[in-house]
Amino acid sequence: MAIEFYGKDPNCPGNNCPAVFRDEETGDLYFQGETVIDPEVLARLSKDSGLSDSESVVKLPAHMAEMIMEASRAGAVVR
Repeated sequence: MAIEFYGKDPNCPGNNCPAVFRDEETGDLYFQGETVIDPEVLARLSKDSGLSDSESVVKLPAHMAEMIMEASRAGAVVR
């Protein structure tokens, strides 16, 4: 499994920071960030897409959007 580190929140001091990773074989993205546990937020998100027991919601800062888009375009895999 080849997972590429794409970047972390440039505004975050230290090592425990929101980050973006990409699977080089599939193009799938992995996100490291704050796990959302607010029941109100989870209830709202579940209205559009149910949350299974194996899923979690992760919050990333808005200023990381460009990094996420860049990672998704890198070596795009068509399925």
